[in-house]
Amino acid sequence: MIALALMSPGLACAGPTLLVYGDSLSAAYGIGQKQGWVALLEERLRQKRIDYTVANASISGETSSGGASRIAAELARHRPRVTIVALGANDGLRGLPVAQLRDNLAAIVGAAQKSGSRVLLVGMRMPPNYGAKYTREFEQVYAEVARRRKAALVPFLLEGIAGRRDMFQDDNLHPTAAAQPILLENVWKGLAPLLK
Repeated sequence: MIALALMSPGLACAGPTLLVYGDSLSAAYGIGQKQGWVALLEERLRQKRIDYTVANASISGETSSGGASRIAAELARHRPRVTIVALGANDGLRGLPVAQLRDNLAAIVGAAQKSGSRVLLVGMRMPPNYGAKYTREFEQVYAEVARRRKAALVPFLLEGIAGRRDMFQDDNLHPTAAAQPILLENVWKGLAPLLK
């Protein structure tokens, strides 16, 4: 289990906390930690002089169920002003029920909002080999949860790299270091308005 804290020494008490709550796609799996999109986000915030401390509580292999079970503790620990929820890829890869994903995401987003955090929900899609019905319902869950919970939404974390073999590691699941700036741009579109 990998839980990361990307808080720079000396910045630990700086500004409000931005919590990234995801899986291996947000935990820089297979690449250097400083190459991952979350570290790139921290760097961008610093460059733009936007005073946030980034806490990355992403765990490789995490499902939405795992995320739902530990969200209360992470919220209590970090007290984030903004929370990025980027979970569900492992649910899809395991073919877990879409209704379960919906309930878990709604619980995570709801808990973050109840704690006073603004929430950005980051969507995921499954490849077509999971079947048209499953892939369609899976993708729609994110928009549905965001709409019901009035949360900001990035429809698809891997927009612009999905289907590009050169942007993925040998496992064809995890993006390369070269893909990380694209992931950051995808997230930034939804995140920037929440930081004001």
